[in-house]
Amino acid sequence: MGDGTRIVTASDGRRLCVRDAGSFGSDSPLTLFWHHGTPGLGLPPQPLLALADQLGLRLIGHDRPGYGGSDRLAGRLIGHAAADVADIADALGITRYAVMGYSGGGPHALACAAADPRVVGAIVVAGLAPRSADGLDWYADMIASGRHVLSAAEHGEEARRLAEHDGYDPEFNARDLEALDGPWSWLGDIAGAFTADDLDGAIDDDLSYVRDWDVDLDAIGAATLVIHGTEDRIAPVSHGTWVAERIGAQLWKRGGDGHVSAVQALPEALRWLRDTVPA
Repeated sequence: MGDGTRIVTASDGRRLCVRDAGSFGSDSPLTLFWHHGTPGLGLPPQPLLALADQLGLRLIGHDRPGYGGSDRLAGRLIGHAAADVADIADALGITRYAVMGYSGGGPHALACAAADPRVVGAIVVAGLAPRSADGLDWYADMIASGRHVLSAAEHGEEARRLAEHDGYDPEFNARDLEALDGPWSWLGDIAGAFTADDLDGAIDDDLSYVRDWDVDLDAIGAATLVIHGTEDRIAPVSHGTWVAERIGAQLWKRGGDGHVSAVQALPEALRWLRDTVPA
């Protein structure tokens, strides 16, 4: 499968770095946009490339603003992702597409599904719920490091930057570590590519999670699948449960899975997308 990187100019003039791993190109039956986690880059997941080929999916990702080759957008909200992806779709001549987000990418995938009628399907794995989610104890069961950086983000950019010096322990469980020793070591490689130049992207992500998302969840009409590990403590399973119930999505709870190991359901999720969304 080929891959390529190109720069697309957003409607406000910013550069967006687009990473295309689809061998079908414009002839693919369906384009699937990947939304990366925090921190991350827009490279579509290597463990899914061969299956995507088999299923006729064109996998595309993009570096969110402040990461990799994409210009920063200070003060961005989750909802800004929808405009950026719409600009990319326009530039590439894409008339219908699906979205898939992991971890911090989950809210950004939902933003696209809510704002762009071209979105025909959505997959969210290990994602966060809105900070303002009614009836959800947002920080409950979250690891100490996660509570620390996100609580700092609630106090603004300067506080979040200071928290960067305090270290971060993801507290992965045994299944997470096993997944990272297998094909999904790719996630570790992506996280390891994080440099000081990407720090703005990570900080802006955290700030956006605790602000109003500017996303109308009621506007999501596309078929949506939410996947969440019951032992996830980075984005606790209560978040995925809340999102699925709020938007009427199908929910796959993965017993014993943590934040990383839940991604092992993605091959099955791609088949779900193929079977659910008409060609």
